[in-house]
Amino acid sequence: MLPPLPGAAPSPALSAPPARGLSEALTGIDAFLWGPWLLIPLLLGTGVVLTVRLRGLQLRMLGPALRFALLQREGGGEAAGAEGDISHYQALTTALAATVGVGNIVGVATAIHLGGPGALLWMWVTAVFGMASKYSEAFLAVRFRTTDARGQQSGGPQYYLQRAVGGAGGRALSVFFACAAVLASFGIGSMTQSNAVAAQLRASFGWDPVIVGIVLAVAVGSVLLGGIEAIGRVTAGFVPMMIVFYVGGCLYILAVNITSVPHALGMVLAGAFTGRGAVGGFAGSTFLMALQYGVARGIFSNESGMGSAAIAAAAAKTHHPARQGLVSMTQTFIDTIIVVTCTGLVILSTGTWAEDDPATMTGRAFTHGLPGQWGHCIVSVAIVFLASSTILGWAYYGERCVERLVGVHGVLPYRLLFTVVVFIGTVTELKDVWTFADIANGLMAVPNLIGMLALSGLIARETGDYLAQDPRLRRRGDSFSSVPQEEEPQEGRDAAR
Repeated sequence: MLPPLPGAAPSPALSAPPARGLSEALTGIDAFLWGPWLLIPLLLGTGVVLTVRLRGLQLRMLGPALRFALLQREGGGEAAGAEGDISHYQALTTALAATVGVGNIVGVATAIHLGGPGALLWMWVTAVFGMASKYSEAFLAVRFRTTDARGQQSGGPQYYLQRAVGGAGGRALSVFFACAAVLASFGIGSMTQSNAVAAQLRASFGWDPVIVGIVLAVAVGSVLLGGIEAIGRVTAGFVPMMIVFYVGGCLYILAVNITSVPHALGMVLAGAFTGRGAVGGFAGSTFLMALQYGVARGIFSNESGMGSAAIAAAAAKTHHPARQGLVSMTQTFIDTIIVVTCTGLVILSTGTWAEDDPATMTGRAFTHGLPGQWGHCIVSVAIVFLASSTILGWAYYGERCVERLVGVHGVLPYRLLFTVVVFIGTVTELKDVWTFADIANGLMAVPNLIGMLALSGLIARETGDYLAQDPRLRRRGDSFSSVPQEEEPQEGRDAAR
């Protein structure tokens, strides 16, 4: 909602009751989706099933996957001859760009604010099992990717749900995911990100959200014109730098407040199982609230099980889907186990978790934890760059899903609309934006999780075959060939064309 002009009388159309009605409706839908009987058991249950079927792949292969993803950026000979548009490292940074952002800074603060310190533990649990989900969806994205009308590789749940599941059910899941992903791109991918940027810059420097929105929209629109290659180059350049910059600030604060860290960890453990909430206005947090907000914000942060990162993985140059799946799996580890943990412990150890506004809570934690009054500037810079990269990553996700629904002619109108929504997010109330993002995330996750459960046997079988040949991920990529597509239903192949 745009703010009224100074001195102007409030418009009846913008009166409080309709706004409250919308907020209440969004809150009700959100509570149903993320309640204890739908998404929480489905998300965690899918992660557990995949973990069992893959025999703890995310734990036993984490070391080799990190080495391969971060140190062998050209994939051990893959980039030269493999199908794809960007390197596996660029696919990883594009996915990281879409996940390491506001969810790691404001999202963590929101989870602790609403669910108490215990929400952080449930974010960790979500991440551990989510790594198996992230591997599986990236595997399927490469396994069932296709070449679009522009000659680029295109994949993700919007394709593998139809091509692998097949039939009317697969087609319905595919279309539902694509529609939900487009909606999500306007929520998690743009409005929440630009909203947090505007809120932080206003709190730190007093900048006008309208001006921030215009500058951000122009910058995003300029990069989007270059497509996935431009997005990959931008994210590969500054996303790792900003992660190191932000995590470095967190580690310094934790070192200075090292005596408070054990107490912070104690609050996390106690709050996760006893329902210990925050002080003051949210003292009534319960176990279910800690679980709900920990899982919801954990998924918002790392997107495991949502299927979004699989869209970026599908563009990677790779000779075998398992290789990109292992690379993509590290995204969840970096996002949640490292960045989210740092944010949560900084908020808890500095005592700012008991304050009222989660939008600026992390910034105040940095100001409190660092010498002088400039700590909030680190958070402001991190939010600006990480949120901007998240916007770029999600713009790519959204346009791929638009292409799946209406063809390539829908991409340019989508980019224009997406850019406008970026601006709108800077002048919209935070609570409703976050609630809308949670709803869109949930709608995306449902069809993807159903599809992964249905295809878990295929994932486990072909992953086992690959690891039998390359158990430590050290063979050259060009010594493998992509998994044959003959098993794909003819109906799915025809529809994908």
